[in-house]
Amino acid sequence: MNGADTAFIITATALVLFMTLPGLALFYGGLVRARNVLSVFMHCFAIACVMSILWLVAGYSIAFGGAGPWFGGFEKAFLSGVTVDSLIGTLPEVLFFAFQMTFAIITPALIVGAYVERVGFGFVLLFSGLWMLAVYAPVVHWIWGGGAMADGGIFGDVGTRDFAGGIVVHETAGLAALLIAYVLGPRKHRTTPPHQPGMVMVGAAMLWVGWFGFNGGSALAANGHAAMALTVTHLSAAAASLSWILWERIKFGRASLVGLVTGTIAGLASITPASGFVGPGAALLIGGVAGILCQEAVNLVRNRLRIDDTLDVFAVHGVGGIFGTIMIAAFGHGTWIAQLGALAIVGVFTLVVTFVLIKLVSLVTPLRVDIETETNGLDLSVHGERAYELNS
Repeated sequence: MNGADTAFIITATALVLFMTLPGLALFYGGLVRARNVLSVFMHCFAIACVMSILWLVAGYSIAFGGAGPWFGGFEKAFLSGVTVDSLIGTLPEVLFFAFQMTFAIITPALIVGAYVERVGFGFVLLFSGLWMLAVYAPVVHWIWGGGAMADGGIFGDVGTRDFAGGIVVHETAGLAALLIAYVLGPRKHRTTPPHQPGMVMVGAAMLWVGWFGFNGGSALAANGHAAMALTVTHLSAAAASLSWILWERIKFGRASLVGLVTGTIAGLASITPASGFVGPGAALLIGGVAGILCQEAVNLVRNRLRIDDTLDVFAVHGVGGIFGTIMIAAFGHGTWIAQLGALAIVGVFTLVVTFVLIKLVSLVTPLRVDIETETNGLDLSVHGERAYELNS
């Protein structure tokens, strides 16, 4: 065990949890109507609790247990055989478990943005838990199954590179979000603007800070690779923020706060898979392109495809993660076949299993709330609480 590496990953673990609670909760909460903000908080917090337990029960073992190429098995269920002296590289294995747990929390939490304001709470919990076990954990095993974040699973063995989750986190969550939004159908009040842009900014700022743990911590050591990953993460976020509002200004004649911070998230998602491989110049290019590319993806999904992916999960996270994964090959750090092949296989797998889970869970608990509940807002109707004493 290395003390410096251990201290660094303890910090990174806290930062990645901070991304979901409270970062993502505030970011998503500010984007919905005032009468639905507590439901968003409830979704994010409850998902964090459920995923933590399921990661212990079976998720970690499916992802990192065993030597099978496609499935990790259950030999490490409930951390069986893992003690305070067990190591993964230079880290205590129980810390590696905790760090990976925070990734298993935020990935299904990202999907929340696709179905807010109209989804059943029971569906959120049951679907998220099953999806983490049936989609996320197996994909982790394929890409990172050897224990190293950059590679190690069956796809890593053939040259696929995904440093911190462009495929594992952002592609899977983005595609699942798009499919759920399509099956769920649009909101009744689809064009309602964000109720609190200031809350969105605060949440985005927390996500930006937390992302240093997300990408920097994925080096699994306190070294120069972690430092470079952190640096390029910051630069990509800055570049995407500016390119997003510049493109907004060109197209609409104004730059918005929500646009600025959405660009930040697009830049962060796009650099995630490449953050362990590229330098500052490439990070500026990736971020600069991502701010425009993801904004155009928002327009495509909303206005061309007419899919109500409420908070643009696919356009920002899905497209961003896919773009960043492709850019690894473009900068010569992975082969085109390995990168595109992994994206295609994981994409098809995610869509098929997600669709099956949607149908199965819908047989147990309603997918969507009734029209009266949606109109009145989920906060009071479902949870019996209000965020504000406002008629909005």
